[in-house]
Amino acid sequence: MIKQFKRIFSPNSLKYQLFSKSLFILAVLLLLIGGLQFILMKQFMYRNQAESLNAQLRSIPWDVLSKQYPLPNGFTDNTNKPIVKDQNPNNRVLFLPYLSLTFIDVNGKCINLAKESNLNTPCLTKNEYKKIETNFNNRTPVGYQIIKNEKGVQQLVVFQPFGGPDHFEGIVQMGIETTPIKDVLLQQLLIFGSLSLLALAGGLALYIPSLRRTLVPLNNMVTAVERTNAGNLTEHFPVNQGQEEIDRLAESFNNMLKRLETSFKSEREAKEQMRRFIADASHELRTPLTSIHGFLEVLLRGAANKPEQLNAALNSMLGESTRIKKLVEDLLLLAKLDRAPEMNLTDTRLDELMTEMEPQLRILAGGRNVHFDLTANIKGMYDPDKIKQIILNLFQNAVQHTDATNGNIKLSLVINSTTTPCAEIIISDNGPGIDESHLPHLFERFYRSDSSRARKYGGAGLGLSITQSIVEAHGGNIIVESVLSEGSTFIVRLPI
Repeated sequence: MIKQFKRIFSPNSLKYQLFSKSLFILAVLLLLIGGLQFILMKQFMYRNQAESLNAQLRSIPWDVLSKQYPLPNGFTDNTNKPIVKDQNPNNRVLFLPYLSLTFIDVNGKCINLAKESNLNTPCLTKNEYKKIETNFNNRTPVGYQIIKNEKGVQQLVVFQPFGGPDHFEGIVQMGIETTPIKDVLLQQLLIFGSLSLLALAGGLALYIPSLRRTLVPLNNMVTAVERTNAGNLTEHFPVNQGQEEIDRLAESFNNMLKRLETSFKSEREAKEQMRRFIADASHELRTPLTSIHGFLEVLLRGAANKPEQLNAALNSMLGESTRIKKLVEDLLLLAKLDRAPEMNLTDTRLDELMTEMEPQLRILAGGRNVHFDLTANIKGMYDPDKIKQIILNLFQNAVQHTDATNGNIKLSLVINSTTTPCAEIIISDNGPGIDESHLPHLFERFYRSDSSRARKYGGAGLGLSITQSIVEAHGGNIIVESVLSEGSTFIVRLPI
């Protein structure tokens, strides 16, 4: 349990990282929403308060108010008549205690018109009032401003011009303290913060189980990977989990298992092939060595003094040593072709090369009927000696499997243009043919479909393997077609 807890809340845990990052992103989003809401609400409330103050300014009876407070000399009402101060207390205009009212004359002097108010009047500089006066004269809207009075109390103030349309008398300024607005904003912010915390807690309470269920397929895959070994590579993971990324991962995991299974199978086949190769090579080498050893024992027992027996033994030993030499040369050639085939590629005409080989091939055929059908002027980049070896190996194979007098062997050279143009060297015979079960193994090393016949002619089952390696080193391929009792056809395809 403790181990599982540490695994979930470990900084390297995927659950922990998803949880922490989601929590961080959600918190940042809530902070941004709260901050944006605070700014927008603040502007909205300030604008509404400014509109309310402007409405109150427009409703003030200036003719009455001007008679109650000392205004500048010559101050007139909107009808340009001089105003016389009214000393009757019953005619006084009442002001709310939380408002400030100020008159600013053309010289920038501030006159408090609401002395009964508990709120001190805030004043701007003379230049700032001049800018406001210029805006009024230019019919430019003048918004509200947030300024502080001499006691440091912040107020929201609005402005209106005073005087007739043709003569500017001054500016009337009304203000209200912003503390109540800020209290409302702070209260709204606290409410939003509390609701955000509750929503965050509720969301996380729902998110954690959902996250756990979401990661179940991934946990199952981890379990499957831990359970996978060389013995159960066929157990694949389901690819329809309802999550695209997990499905793709499962598909990749299954493909990896298939590749591993193929690799292990290829490795087992390679080991089995190597084991069979070593066994066959040992057998092929042991047979002539045993024969040579037997002839040497016979000679040591006195046959050396008998010319007839000595000559027969030496000829047999020569034949067996030739077999060993040929086998060793073939094995060395296969090793070179497997490691890094070295081809001396030159511009070669295949029809000319096969024509040069015709006398040699007819000698090897003996009494068999040999027919050449060569398409002229087929050339490419080949190693002439290796191409000759291909033709010689396939021709010898045909000779071994056809009758000495009634055998027919045909060599053809054509261009195959059905897909990618290539040259085809076709060697066919009328021998007994090859059983279909032998065809997939025909190019394996030391494989012989007819062991007794191959051994009669000294074959070790390496000729076709060498031929295939040389063809593939040229970028081509070789196939075989055979029908029992009718013959076999080997087709070598080489790039032009």
